[in-house]
Amino acid sequence: MDWIDALIMGIVQGLAEYLPISSSGHLEICREILGLELNGADALEFDVALHVATVLSTIVVLWKEFLPLCRSFFTVARDDNFYYVCKILVSCIPVAIVGLCFKDVVEGFFGSGLGVVGVCLLVTAALLAFAYFFRRHEMAGDKVSGSDFGHREIGWMDAFVIGCAQAVAVLPGLSRSGSTIATGLLLGDRRDKLAQFSFFMVIIPILGEAMLDVVKMLGKSGAAESGGVGMMPIVVGFIAAFVVGCVACKWMIELVKKGKLVWFAVYCAIAGAVCLVW
Repeated sequence: MDWIDALIMGIVQGLAEYLPISSSGHLEICREILGLELNGADALEFDVALHVATVLSTIVVLWKEFLPLCRSFFTVARDDNFYYVCKILVSCIPVAIVGLCFKDVVEGFFGSGLGVVGVCLLVTAALLAFAYFFRRHEMAGDKVSGSDFGHREIGWMDAFVIGCAQAVAVLPGLSRSGSTIATGLLLGDRRDKLAQFSFFMVIIPILGEAMLDVVKMLGKSGAAESGGVGMMPIVVGFIAAFVVGCVACKWMIELVKKGKLVWFAVYCAIAGAVCLVW
């Protein structure tokens, strides 16, 4: 992989991480188009580096919300912000279990072709479309019944269920943001809060995975064994993903507030079909 390939993949990661179209799936598509041959472990390590970049862009864009959360949590303030962080921790339990117990299985899906990506993109499309039409149906009923569906704060059980959606979305082609936001909409949570919660809940597992990868790389005997990517492509891809991610994060939050996710369902359906016949 050269730096131009890394630049392209960094831009794709920065856009796709915050749009409900699966960044990992689109990185797999890019690898296929660019003719890059990486084994599952190397592909996953490069993807994690790009995900760290978009995590940092999340913190930069949402720093006004992020800092009070950190302050309340580390001072054990027991206020709304403290319990909000606790809910984020609860949402991380399912993906932590998957990461610790099934990492080798997950790695096997990366670099294995576009078949899995195509199927998962179709699942993402179905989930987004179902959430959109289900929400419209429920909102029509709410006007008559006076229900608070779609206006509830994210509860403890909601956080765990949304976390389960994130755990399943480790597969390439299943959108993490799409799965978690759609799940929250189906649970009746406030859509203006779901995007922020979805973006915050990925910080802990991504940084945790990155730390494990750094430890593993430091434990290798030589630079030649540091993976099939190289340091320069990782740096270029990281910077590109960070810069593009800062823009895409703001865009995605506005899209969720306006409820325009159904168009991404159409896109994922088309992209999934193309992957299956590629």
